[in-house]
Amino acid sequence: MTNVTRLFDIPYFQLENYPIENALVTKYNNEWTPISSEEYIEKINTVSRALLYIGVKPKDKIAVVCSNNRTEWHILDMAIMQIGAYNVPIYPTIPKEDYIYIFNHAEVSYCFVSDKDLLEKIKDVRDEVISLKEIFSFDTIENVRSWKDILLLGENTEKQSEVDNIKKQISSTDMATIIYTSGTTGKPKGVMLSHDNIISDIKNCDSRVPVKAGDICLSFLPVCHIFERMLTYLYQYNGIRLYFAESFEKIAVNISEVKPRLITVVPRVVEKVYDSIYNKGIALSGIARNLFFWALKLGYRYEPYGKNSWWYYLKLKIARKLIFSKWKKALGGNLQMICGSAALQPRLVRVFSAAGIPIWEGYGLTETSPVISVNCKKGNLWKIGTIGKPIDNIEVKIAEDGEILCKGNNIMLGYYKNEEQTNEAIDKDGFFHTGDIGYLDDDGFLTITDRKKEMFKTSGGKYIAPQYIENKLKQSRFIEQAMVVGDGEKMPGAFIQINFTFVREWLKRHGETQIFSDIELTKDQRVRERIGKEIERINKRLGKWEQVKVFELTPDEWSIDAGHLTPTLKLKRRIILEKYKDIYNKFYNKES
Repeated sequence: MTNVTRLFDIPYFQLENYPIENALVTKYNNEWTPISSEEYIEKINTVSRALLYIGVKPKDKIAVVCSNNRTEWHILDMAIMQIGAYNVPIYPTIPKEDYIYIFNHAEVSYCFVSDKDLLEKIKDVRDEVISLKEIFSFDTIENVRSWKDILLLGENTEKQSEVDNIKKQISSTDMATIIYTSGTTGKPKGVMLSHDNIISDIKNCDSRVPVKAGDICLSFLPVCHIFERMLTYLYQYNGIRLYFAESFEKIAVNISEVKPRLITVVPRVVEKVYDSIYNKGIALSGIARNLFFWALKLGYRYEPYGKNSWWYYLKLKIARKLIFSKWKKALGGNLQMICGSAALQPRLVRVFSAAGIPIWEGYGLTETSPVISVNCKKGNLWKIGTIGKPIDNIEVKIAEDGEILCKGNNIMLGYYKNEEQTNEAIDKDGFFHTGDIGYLDDDGFLTITDRKKEMFKTSGGKYIAPQYIENKLKQSRFIEQAMVVGDGEKMPGAFIQINFTFVREWLKRHGETQIFSDIELTKDQRVRERIGKEIERINKRLGKWEQVKVFELTPDEWSIDAGHLTPTLKLKRRIILEKYKDIYNKFYNKES
């Protein structure tokens, strides 16, 4: 096979060009268990036959809900697509009402879950989903048909000719999947992506991804998100050995075991890794502590392509040997990261890159399959503080109001059952309106400043870009999350969720022996004064109209489960505002 035009062509392409023994590797019963390129294809066809025996027809929608990435997900994904049905991947952490909405909106016929906990979640909504015929499980669970049953059913090869005939009829422009956006406001939207949408994105950013055939990549971000999903296809397309992390909690252990060349991350993951390293540095004493923070400050000044002075690189060589080599070893020894989903603090890109663990920031949306731009070392395509240059064969331009627009084969087919929103998003010239505000610099690198819908005006008529201010606030070690408010008000205010772990350590270092609850910490006068100083420091770098004049510390930790964050860790602004309505009213002297 010389040309991949449909996603399910990829395993066949791999077998022909890069046959490997560990194409997909998952840990079962504490042991890494691989399948080869050949076995991968055999199981895809086995599952396709089983799905036909069950009664799955072309254009049926099959929901797949998985608590962690695993080999079965990818076999099932390919098996669904090559019989013309549609994989509807769903985040395991979404609330019940979103499950009900997505299942009914997509008219899901069948559902696969990974484990017993998710089975109970789907059973809980089953009575409210008329179209759902049966639920299957990857794990073996009593009274539910499992993955083993599916493989056993598909051993009968009588349906293989039907599988082959359906495959022949599927074209590159046919829909491959419906992905529901997590939605910071309103109901999730079903993004329809074709085979060509995703394959064009794979091929157009292929040269930017710093891996080659035979390398190992570790996958742990939810594969139901197009960012991770597209990259797993890209890895397979390039003959990369693809390992699946056991869980977020075990990612550090898995990195140490697998020693991957590349992982994909979101900013919170990088921040958590950095916090862990930083806290170990604080615990040091004497010369070791001084060396640690000397190396850290040196790392913050790192520039790619030898732009620092010769004296800087001499010091960096020493820092790498004494300090940064330990970071590198702890992260497998050969790791690079591609970061997406939200803005990453440039100082973190600098310090990790200085340590020999480069981070390549990129940008995209579900609707763009997803990559629009990404940084890359080769070809002078790396500028820290930007989200890179647009990838090949994609046209990017900035509208008069600053919105980023793009055009290319990666642009979605549209929103499922929503022609009106599709027409709003894609203009008559074929440009997709991203909803992000940004600019292209003189060198062609793209930078995002905010979300168009999240910008607001104060009563004085000044525009506020909340994301920009929030990212500045989150650079403080004391601040975990922040949301800037004040639409139509005289001044901006901010809800602040402190970094509870760091604040406790800070108090301990200052002689505090008492153990405080989260609520007590937010009321502690020392903590409030310190957060005030942090905000004052950040305000000095903002225009007068942007400066945060009032703030309050929220008593709880912002999370997906509590409703503050989407599954991709973006702020659910409407919900957060409702949760802290009393605080907002206090800011602006409004009646509750």
